[in-house]
Parts: sequence; structure tokens; C-alpha cells
Amino acid sequence: MTLLNMQKMMKQAQKLQADMARVQEELGQKTVEATAGGGMVRVVVNGHFEVQEIKIEKEVVDPDDVEMLQDLIVLAVNDGIRKAQEMAQAEMAQVAGNLQIPGLPGGLF
Repeated sequence: MTLLNMQKMMKQAQKLQADMARVQEELGQKTVEATAGGGMVRVVVNGHFEVQEIKIEKEVVDPDDVEMLQDLIVLAVNDGIRKAQEMAQAEMAQVAGNLQIPGLPGGLF
């Protein structure tokens, strides 16, 4: 590997690091929504996998069946986290996918 190629690769790595830091910060502002029970429980999760909001329709609140409500909340939260992970992965892949590494076909992702 020549010095020129090494310098070019270092510049690409520095740009990738800066771009990934920017995307990571932006992910905190992006959200996904997930629901359970036909929309009776709605959860909003940001790109840092933090639950931002939980909405529960009053029709699903049954004091005699608390377990069902708990299950719906767990389902919605887990689905929200999964969607947020997919969103974060897609955002990072857009940035890192353009990195060209000598000897490897295509980009990094």
C-alpha cells in the first residue's frame, strides 16, 4: 500500500467517524412508533432506544385483567425498540456503506 493510498484511507476513516458521530446524535431526534392490541397501546421510541411516550386507550384498562395490559405494553415496547434498532442500523449503513476499503468489493456494508 502506498503512502498516498494510506493517507486517502485515513481521510476516509476520519470522515466516516465524523459522519457516524453526527448520525448518532441525529438518531436521538428521530422516532419510530409501535402499537399493540390493534392500536390500544402505542409507544414512541427514539433512535437511542429510549421510550419517549406511551399512550394507552382507556378501553383496554381492565382492573380485572391487568396482565393483558402488561403484555400489550411489553409487546409495544419491544416492537418499538426493534423498529428503532432497524432505523439506527439503516442510518449508520447509509454513512458507512460509502467507505471503500482497498481489496474489498463495494463498501463496508
